Order: sequence, then structure tokens, then C-alpha cells
Amino acid sequence: MQKDERIFIVEDDPTLCRLLFEGLTRWGYAPLCALDFSRVDEECARFDPQLVLLDISLPYYSGYHWCAQIRKRSSVPIVFLSSHNEDMDIIMGMQMGGDDYLVKPFSLEVLVAKMQAVLRRGTGAAQPDLTFGGARLDAGEGCLYTQSAKVELTKNELRILQTLLERKGSLVTRDELMLRLWDSDSFIDDNTLTVNINRLRKKLESAGLAGCIMTRRGEGYLLNEN
Repeated sequence: MQKDERIFIVEDDPTLCRLLFEGLTRWGYAPLCALDFSRVDEECARFDPQLVLLDISLPYYSGYHWCAQIRKRSSVPIVFLSSHNEDMDIIMGMQMGGDDYLVKPFSLEVLVAKMQAVLRRGTGAAQPDLTFGGARLDAGEGCLYTQSAKVELTKNELRILQTLLERKGSLVTRDELMLRLWDSDSFIDDNTLTVNINRLRKKLESAGLAGCIMTRRGEGYLLNEN
């Protein structure tokens, strides 16, 4: 997860808006709550966020209206928040230019997982360097190439290594890794993450890359090229 990504929260429920602001701040984002619901598009343009969380039922105009207005000047990812889960509401949200749709009530963890997925799909983002220690990760093929070997990775091993490479040299918490894995079609718990980390370490060791995944007990992991 990139730190300090600006998130514009358009939610007229003050309690929910505060919870979202505090929760996203803890996750390392830089959120801002909309103040003037008659000028949402103008506030959004001034803040220039990386992602917009947009409630549908708002004063003055609906979230659909503001999505269309924002789309006139920006391709920023938009995630709709709504208490309605009817197919037509979801379809309309996508047709108006939304990137995803989340039904209330939801957990912060589910919201963050969706945000991360939408941000990864964003266009124009710089491609991360997926090389380390003389090896190269081919994420599309799911393999790690060294000078003398080709290491095939499982889906979970691939996601773990790719996340560590994207944050090369920086700490990645266990919660962040589990959310990255949870975003796949597999359920991951804390023990499963440990098992996958250990298996990945053994594969890297067999390819001459021993000791590159470092553990910070109680915090998480980081990729060390030294």
C-alpha cells in the first residue's frame, strides 16, 4: 500500500465519515471529508485525490450526479458507498463512471481491500521494479527467474513476493499482506500467511536467495537485497 494517498470521502453521515477518516488515517492514507455537498466536484478538484469514496444518497444531488460531474474533468477511481444492493443501483453506478460499489454496512478491512484493488488497476501508474538480487519476477507468468533457474510460485507466494518487491526495502505489515492475499479468491488467516512465507523462503533459498525476506517480530516483513 502506498502511503499518503489522498482519499476524498463524500459521505453526509457525520459518524460514518469520522470513522472512515480515522480508519483510513490509521492505514496510512491521507483522507479528506467533503464539507459542501452543493459543490462536491469543486472540492474534489481542489483536493486532487487518488481515489474518491462516494455515497449515493446525498443532500442536493445524488452520488450519481457528482460522479458524472467529476468524470467531466478527472479519471480518478471512484468507489460508490450505498445501503442499496439492488442490481440496477450497482449497474447505474458503473454506467455513471464508478470503478466499484460497496454495500453498507461494511468493515474497514473490506473497504481497504477494494480500494487497494481499484488503485492497482488505475492507469498511468508507474510500474514497480520487480527485480532483486539478480533475479526477476514475472508476475504474469507467476515465476521467478534467476541466472540459473526458473522458480514456479503458487498464487499466494506470487502475491507475497510481488507485494514485498513493490515495497522493496520497506516494512510490509502482516495485515497488509493478508489483505493483499484476501483480495484473491482464497481465504487467508494469520497461520496460513506464516506457512506461505516459510514455503516462499525455502523456494528462494533453493534458488540461491537465502535470507532475503527479513522478519520484524510482531510487525511484518521486508525484502532485503544485501
